[in-house]
Amino acid sequence: MVNFNKTIFLNISFVLVSLLGLLEVTAYRLSPKPENQPVGISVIPNKPVNSDSVEADTPLRDSLEQFGKTFLDVPYVYGGTSSKGFDCSGFVYYVYQEFGIKVPRTSAQFADFGKEVPIERVKKGDILVFLSPTRNAIGHIGIVTDPKGMESEFIHASSSKEMKVMISSLKQPSYTRRFVKAVRVI
Repeated sequence: MVNFNKTIFLNISFVLVSLLGLLEVTAYRLSPKPENQPVGISVIPNKPVNSDSVEADTPLRDSLEQFGKTFLDVPYVYGGTSSKGFDCSGFVYYVYQEFGIKVPRTSAQFADFGKEVPIERVKKGDILVFLSPTRNAIGHIGIVTDPKGMESEFIHASSSKEMKVMISSLKQPSYTRRFVKAVRVI
């Protein structure tokens, strides 16, 4: 009878999952791209992922971040959902849609969407949900780019004085006091 070693099995599984992900990203990079696709971004379009595994979802999370960052400085446009201009939920919707992940179109719909996670366990690609600056209701969202608990950084379409897609920190008082929760959809 063969002796089963769980540690060896898990290590081999991790290597195989990593290699498959690398092969998929490499195949995508070598495939022809539409003219409007940013060059050098490791994206796997329209492929839903349902995994809680850190190993399996790290390449996707990194790709979400890289893709989102290609829109830094794009103007804030109320109701915007394109690279010509975004509002906060339009930006999140657009980025996730690129990867085949369905998320709500409005920030208010995030009140009951996704799996809530403690801020200390937030990962890159998770969504931060905030109150509106003018009323006591959910009114802003962003995508985590650098998970550090209550000092996490996130990319979002800001309607404040900057009026553009930018990276901010949760430790900024204006975001700390409005923070509601973090949600995971990957």
